[in-house]
Amino acid sequence: MEELSDRQTQILKALIEEHIKTAEPVGSETLEKKYDLAVSPATIRNELVKLTKAGFLRQPHTSSGRVPSNTALKLYIHQLMQERQIGVAEEVAVKEKVWDYRHQLDQFFQELTRALAERTDSLALILIDQGQVYHSGYANILDMPEFFDIDATKEVLSVIENFDQLKQFFSQATDEEIIHTLIGEDFGMDNLKPCSLVFTNFDIKGKVKGSLGVIGPCRLDYPLVVPTLKYFSHLIENVLSSF
Repeated sequence: MEELSDRQTQILKALIEEHIKTAEPVGSETLEKKYDLAVSPATIRNELVKLTKAGFLRQPHTSSGRVPSNTALKLYIHQLMQERQIGVAEEVAVKEKVWDYRHQLDQFFQELTRALAERTDSLALILIDQGQVYHSGYANILDMPEFFDIDATKEVLSVIENFDQLKQFFSQATDEEIIHTLIGEDFGMDNLKPCSLVFTNFDIKGKVKGSLGVIGPCRLDYPLVVPTLKYFSHLIENVLSSF
């Protein structure tokens, strides 16, 4: 993959952030009006063509706008985005929700999954290595345009009831990363191409191991989701350290 110029990087970042907000293809006029790119629409158009040829953007045939490819989204997650840190008040609120259940693992994970779904506005999952799956937030994904496709929705709902299938997805994690992402084609299933899974692992003193993550569209709000998952993972290990 070719190296991007600073201007291309800036344009790509703006386009991805606009697409995350709107779920729509993004055109040069929108980028010029809404983002301080300090270049003309014609220059932006030229750069969008180059970014498309380089594999960072796709152009749906029904629109003059463009959407980011999976390659672009992964570049954004790992290099371009700025994480939105959770405020102290929010951290305390989440901890208070689950603190009373620290000696009741089942209830603890149920409450934590619900809190994760609320915080990320996505479908939240916690997978315990012993074979338990907790999920919350079905209604969140049903509001998203990507899941108006009934086949995609049925596939997601089917997958989260299937421990072995989920385990297979979560097992694709690599040791060198804290946060792991599967986007679109990474799932190897056609009906999951509109989807993204972002997750991280936890280990409570070797006694309880598992993963927690969120499923949503490819345009998940990664600047919110990534730091939230890091915090929730830390919270699990912290609160349950005496388990």
